[in-house]
Amino acid sequence: MPSQKQLKWSQLKVGITVIIASITLAVLTILMSGGGFFTRKITLKSYFDDANGLRVGAPVRLSGVDIGNVTRIQIVPNHPPLTPVEVTMKVVTKYDFNLHKDSVTLLSTAGVLGETYLNIDSSQAKDRTAQDGDVLKSQQVPDFSDMVRSGQSTLQNMDALLKRMDRIVAFVESGQGSVGKLLYDPSLYNRVNSTVAEFQGLVNEISQGQGSLGKLLVSDELYQKANGTIDNVNKMIDDLNAGNGTAGKLLKDSALYDNANQTVSNIKQLTDDVNAGKGALGKMAKDQEFANKLQNTMNRLSDLADRLDAGEGSAGKFLRDPSMYNNTNKLLTDMQELVKAIRQDPKKYLTIRLKLF
Repeated sequence: MPSQKQLKWSQLKVGITVIIASITLAVLTILMSGGGFFTRKITLKSYFDDANGLRVGAPVRLSGVDIGNVTRIQIVPNHPPLTPVEVTMKVVTKYDFNLHKDSVTLLSTAGVLGETYLNIDSSQAKDRTAQDGDVLKSQQVPDFSDMVRSGQSTLQNMDALLKRMDRIVAFVESGQGSVGKLLYDPSLYNRVNSTVAEFQGLVNEISQGQGSLGKLLVSDELYQKANGTIDNVNKMIDDLNAGNGTAGKLLKDSALYDNANQTVSNIKQLTDDVNAGKGALGKMAKDQEFANKLQNTMNRLSDLADRLDAGEGSAGKFLRDPSMYNNTNKLLTDMQELVKAIRQDPKKYLTIRLKLF
């Protein structure tokens, strides 16, 4: 039998082994959580509308790197109803240079069916470094169930669309509607075949030089005329460059430019004289007395026109009185009848009788 001393020594070894294992487990747990014995930690909070599978102890990651764990998840009563779930996390300050007060928290999933963890995004953060007790804004992202529901809705829509396509295909295969007749009506094929045959005949006629288009494509007369026209145009251009003809002189004769320049100078001098009040035109343009006389004359002419239009005076009565027109018309008529009568019997009106006493 073992002695008492041997039993105590065995128990001591077991106890030491358990203590060492416990210390090792604690150290590994701390190291795996991203912390350390002498690493300072801070507590942060964030609010969500749904915990969405998040559990206490879930990892907290900064851009995918573990920096802490979730310590508490609860629903707070006096918080806005859209984000009632309060998530408390404890993170190390090792990466506080990239952890800001305006960093955003998101609930992410490791793979499709992995565990839910809390991820902190600082890509757009510019505020100060996060301190103990700060609240980080949360951002909602669609989870797997939302994507499944969205996929189900899409599948339902696609199923309905396929059913409608089946009905349309069946409708077309039965030869109904415009598309069905287009595919299954033999008369359409016959008409298309006839049209193609006529078009082929037209192409043959054109290739043989028949008709206007055929002559246009086959006959070289058009080419000869076009070539002659181009030669004439080239000759005309050469004449212009050589200064021949009226157009050539307009382009090449410097005297025309000098005359035009002199004419422009004379017109400018005339305009300057008119603006300076010289000559008859200048006085007409600048003399205020002349302008007043002209205005008075225009006023009198306007008054005279108004009086004529009103029928005042002899000229007004001549324009407005219908009796004047009637008498004049009657006088002209009588004169025409008298001339006609004289031409018919001139002796009656032109006989001169002399009487001697």
